[in-house]
Amino acid sequence: MKLNERLDAARGNRPGRSSGAVDEPVTVKPTVEPDDSLELITSPEQDADRGSFLAVPEPIVDPLASFKESAAQDLFARIGSRLNDSSMTEEKLHALARSELAQVVAAEQIPLTPSERVRLIDEIAADVLGYGPLETLLDDDSVTEIMVNRHDQVYVERDGRIYESHLRFTSEAQLRRVIDRIVSRVGRRIDESSPLVDARLEDGSRVNAVIPPLAVNGSSLTVRKFARTPYKVDDLIAFGTMTREMATVLDAAVRAKLNILVSGGTGTGKTTLLNVLSAFIPSTERIITIEDAVELQLQQDHVVRLESRPPNIEGRGEISIRDLVRNSLRMRPDRIVIGEVRGGESLDMLQAMNTGHEGSISTIHANSPRDAIARMETLVLMAGMDLPLRAIREQVASAIDIIIQIGRLKDGTRRVTHVTEVQGMEGDIVTLQDAFAFDYAAGIDEHGRFRGHAAPTGVRPRFAEHMADLGITIPMSVFLPEYRPIREF
Repeated sequence: MKLNERLDAARGNRPGRSSGAVDEPVTVKPTVEPDDSLELITSPEQDADRGSFLAVPEPIVDPLASFKESAAQDLFARIGSRLNDSSMTEEKLHALARSELAQVVAAEQIPLTPSERVRLIDEIAADVLGYGPLETLLDDDSVTEIMVNRHDQVYVERDGRIYESHLRFTSEAQLRRVIDRIVSRVGRRIDESSPLVDARLEDGSRVNAVIPPLAVNGSSLTVRKFARTPYKVDDLIAFGTMTREMATVLDAAVRAKLNILVSGGTGTGKTTLLNVLSAFIPSTERIITIEDAVELQLQQDHVVRLESRPPNIEGRGEISIRDLVRNSLRMRPDRIVIGEVRGGESLDMLQAMNTGHEGSISTIHANSPRDAIARMETLVLMAGMDLPLRAIREQVASAIDIIIQIGRLKDGTRRVTHVTEVQGMEGDIVTLQDAFAFDYAAGIDEHGRFRGHAAPTGVRPRFAEHMADLGITIPMSVFLPEYRPIREF
């Protein structure tokens, strides 16, 4: 079928009809008869027990896919040498690309309406200078995660649930161009010798990419987006992530320079909570942040941001998180904020906490406060020091004051489930005491959402006395258990 005929088909025209400006995509419906044995998920309520559901859209056939690919190649040929010209600003580069694209489209003499022509130029420019089909998803504030399994399969996360997107990359080559563009902008590289990489976008969104031969079905790309405007504590309270009483305690804990460890699984919101906690740090203090890929969004002015560096193509030049933690101690920090501890740097962090660098905050992957202690012990052993287990536990018990456990529940919401005090050692065991714990007994509402929240356990933590010594007072009422009248039957 010729290009003009495919355009007519996409617009809904038939032979003998004039080409009207019907701007709707053509869909191809499957001809296979429905199988009654397959369950069709039609609403979130039907899938409340699964925690997430897939709304699979009908595939969209783009009649201009081949032309977009050839136009992109023509544009690369026209301005290829100027794409990496450091003297040219992004605005000038985009203006030049659009001007050249207009000439390429005009030369093809394709019958397009003005709106179709503008949209076509935008899509090709996004492919060459931007992130291709991801541009639409990156601009959608409701999307929190983008998962590209291969060039023709894209999933997104909204409100804690996963959906399949109708957007597609035209080819593996287009997906690879987007991946190369992302990693090159932050000084990283990805090729057959280094086929996986962690990077970030300009807005701080976290990016992970894996290419063949590690990715068997084609290149894979995962983008974890962050809010354009960093969330504040009032936002988390409105979302139900924490309560007002809990926020009061955490605010006082940060100001009292207690060492805090945020624990949780992947995608539970540890970095978001870390951002909120960092907002409680007084603006008069010097903050050093250390991350694998910069994603923290601190609002204070006196902040030094450090980022680790992978080895170069010769295997040299690597700067690890541990190197940065050691160096930060020489930078006169009032606070050290580590994006995540996942290796031997945990030993250096514990030593810093125990030698006068109070008020440090970090995150760790763990499923409960007790697991966080066990994982911290394992990470310290990864430092290569032959330390006895009791010595490690004493370091942990002395350094960490509070563990905040955050989780993503079955209904897709992210909640703080525990605020736990590390009280010390009893024999060979690190003793923990919950100040707040999630109340699962409240049940589930008609929409499948948990009614409960992290409620006070009724135990006044020991750190409250330390806060009082510093002149930071907390109302005793925030630690009192909630009163629930007995139901009469």
